[in-house]
Amino acid sequence: MADEQTPDTQNLDTDQASQDSSEGLAARVQVLEEQLAGAQDQALRVAADLQNVRRRAEQDVEKAHKFALERFAGDLLPIIDSLERGLELSSPDDENIRPMREGIELTLKMFQDTLKRYQLEAIDPHGEPFNAEHHQAMAMQESADVEPNSVLKVFQKGYLLNGRLLRPAMVVVSKAPAPVSPSIDEQA
Repeated sequence: MADEQTPDTQNLDTDQASQDSSEGLAARVQVLEEQLAGAQDQALRVAADLQNVRRRAEQDVEKAHKFALERFAGDLLPIIDSLERGLELSSPDDENIRPMREGIELTLKMFQDTLKRYQLEAIDPHGEPFNAEHHQAMAMQESADVEPNSVLKVFQKGYLLNGRLLRPAMVVVSKAPAPVSPSIDEQA
């Protein structure tokens, strides 16, 4: 009769078992909730990475379209320089070369119009302040006529392709004249 439990003891054992079972379920639920949160976080990271890869690919394609002509345009620049130099060196008053000069002017204009259609802009900074991002200083010259660090002369025009520097302008930059010091007669 010692093994027999009273109804009160049976209820206590049942309550203890259900409490242990509910604690186990709560712990299991908590573990599953943590796993779910981790999986959701990982899914968000994967989606963000995928979106970044797509955006980078779109930017690469856009840049490829914008700057596909960069090398070709760079190869054409010496031709434009030669046409401009030919016009500079030929006399507009010489009747013997007037037809040739007009042909060079028309060819140069067609070249410039074509380059403009493809967003290739010339940089001709004569008289402008020196800009190290777009100009390459070939020499400095004293000048009292203009502000220091102004472009006095352009040896070669620079060019931008879609706003990106293709070739810097080669320039002569002004500097302030050296102060004249009074001469001292040392033999006196």
